[in-house]
Amino acid sequence: MKKDVVTSLLAIVVLTVFLGVAYPLAITGIAQVAFPGKAGGSKLSIDGRVVGSSLIGQEFKGNAYFHSRPSATEYSADVTYFGNVGPNSVEGREEVEANLRAYLRLEKPFDHSLSRDQVPVDAVTQSASGVDPHISEANARIQAHRIAAVRGLPLAQVEDLISANTDGRSLGLLGEPGVNVLELNIALDKEAPVK
Repeated sequence: MKKDVVTSLLAIVVLTVFLGVAYPLAITGIAQVAFPGKAGGSKLSIDGRVVGSSLIGQEFKGNAYFHSRPSATEYSADVTYFGNVGPNSVEGREEVEANLRAYLRLEKPFDHSLSRDQVPVDAVTQSASGVDPHISEANARIQAHRIAAVRGLPLAQVEDLISANTDGRSLGLLGEPGVNVLELNIALDKEAPVK
């Protein structure tokens, strides 16, 4: 029995050192060398100042910026979750309806033809994590009318920025194209800074 206990304790120590220390350090080192940006959190900087991560959505206020999807966690990566309400939930319907009213109140003055039926689902619903950094192209193109008017830019110029900051499908066939809101707002500020 003593031999079994010693062998077990030795196995625990060896596996802990190997799987808990050596392996994670080796993988982290390889990632830092092979993919330094991604291993470091895909941080985006302006003039040497970190403004966010391309992997985590954030809130943008004011009419001069593109807005992200709604988030129950206020875009906190520490507490990501999805408001798990089903399509028959009164609470879920009320939340979507409130988000729809707010979206139309913000966007309709800049696009008078905008109707409830044209609002994309990502404009009024949360993502699964609550911190998705992407919006749909349709959502971005609706917001483009507001951005163009507020910043005094031609709509075509704003739409070109949207096209330049749209990510394609993963592996060319998975998911839908999406627009990274942080990257788009950074490009927008470079093109036409807020006055």
